[in-house]
Amino acid sequence: CGYGYGCGYPEKGSGNPGRKEMVESLPLSHTFLSSLLRTTVLKRSEKQTQNITNQTTIASFILLGFVDHPELHNLLFLAFLAIYMITMAGNLLLIVLVASDFHLHTPMYFFLGNLSCLEICYTSTLLPRMVFSLLTGNRVISVNGCLLQYYFFGSLASTECYLLAAMSYDRYLAICKPLRYTSLMTGRLCIWLIAGSWMRGLLTNTIITSQVLQLSFCGPNEIKHFFCDLGPVIKLACSNTHVVELVTFILASMDTTLPFLLTVISYVCITLNIIQIQSKAMKQKAFSTCSSHLIVVILFFGSLIIVYVVPKNDAMKELHQIFSLFYTVLTPMVNPLIYSLKNREVKEALFRTVNKAVHLVRFP
Repeated sequence: CGYGYGCGYPEKGSGNPGRKEMVESLPLSHTFLSSLLRTTVLKRSEKQTQNITNQTTIASFILLGFVDHPELHNLLFLAFLAIYMITMAGNLLLIVLVASDFHLHTPMYFFLGNLSCLEICYTSTLLPRMVFSLLTGNRVISVNGCLLQYYFFGSLASTECYLLAAMSYDRYLAICKPLRYTSLMTGRLCIWLIAGSWMRGLLTNTIITSQVLQLSFCGPNEIKHFFCDLGPVIKLACSNTHVVELVTFILASMDTTLPFLLTVISYVCITLNIIQIQSKAMKQKAFSTCSSHLIVVILFFGSLIIVYVVPKNDAMKELHQIFSLFYTVLTPMVNPLIYSLKNREVKEALFRTVNKAVHLVRFP
């Protein structure tokens, strides 16, 4: 119909009973639909409430660590306490030497001083908690505390990867381009390399940790490790972890593969350059300038590859935990020992500092 007569409901007495019955039945249909919709919503709400009740969010984790070997707890407590004290003393001594002795005010030792600062922070995120757990038997850590520990541990580990690569590049310039070394490795470039390493490590793990914070933990709360590593933590999540695992894989692969390749390329170039040197004494001198750093690189990246690349199974679980101790505990301890014992300039700076201290004590 148009806009004229014949549109709308029929007038009274129009003689169309079918349309009248349809109009009168509309309120009844509306009431039935409302009742059906209300029942559906109530059932769905009850189901969601039941799911929330069954999936109570946990507030803490239990770090199992060395729970399978309780007879070794006292020995491990003393060992880790000694390692922590040696690590702190050795790295603090290196920082003092680099800062106080002007003979060590070079890019190589500037990187070394920053590495020592990083190792102090790195060790302090893990060892105090491990020592406390072994001493008291308290293995409980809050979810937020666990994620905070991972954030600092992961950030510092990523930073160390890039810092070791920057130190490799520094050694490459010193050996392969000695005449242009001072003009290439300027103070500004050193600061940019160090700042970039720290910023990259913090940025990567800020993204990863923000993704982990969106997960819900409502099931088992036992972590089969002695610290909050990301892999064991994600396994306890009761929500979908696909996005977190994908983001972690991409970023972690970049933060390990790229620095590792840069380090390998630098040392391949260094090796080829040393082979071409005719003098045996010059070869030994060139190799001695990078041998300490090469040992640290092999220890750090080698243990990382074994822990995160080698396939895991029941027979390899304990072996993975042992090798994870290498890059988390042992590497920060042996770094100052390797650099001081293998480096003549560091030993000379140590002797000068000790002589100054003795002279001040005897003749104040």
